Amino acid sequence: MPEETRPTATGPGRVLIAVYAVFALSATARAGVQLVTRFHEAPIAYLLSAFAGVVYILATVGLAMTGPGARRLAWIAVSIELTGVLVVGTLSLADRAAFPKATVWSDYGSGYGWVPLVLPIIGMVWLYRTGRRN
Repeated sequence: MPEETRPTATGPGRVLIAVYAVFALSATARAGVQLVTRFHEAPIAYLLSAFAGVVYILATVGLAMTGPGARRLAWIAVSIELTGVLVVGTLSLADRAAFPKATVWSDYGSGYGWVPLVLPIIGMVWLYRTGRRN
């Protein structure tokens, strides 16, 4: 018999989804403007911000939907997010010249109050907690 899981879009999960949705919208919109108007200034940084926006969209969808496919999507997106913020955060501190303009994940998300660093951890904890049997 398959193990039952609780929906991720209930209780505190609604707040988590709302935060992800705000980050999805803001990162995607900001990256879109940067790519169209200033791509030549920092193409890597702006493409990474666009990638982050897509990851936030996928995490939002995965967390908001129900079912094993949605849960799997959420786990993948949140894992990519955590890996991205750790890798880009480290690289942006180690080689400032490679990141002349900040990305969402630069300096571990310090430009966004470190929410990009904390958010995937909270997301993973929530996915784990709602994935256990009631």
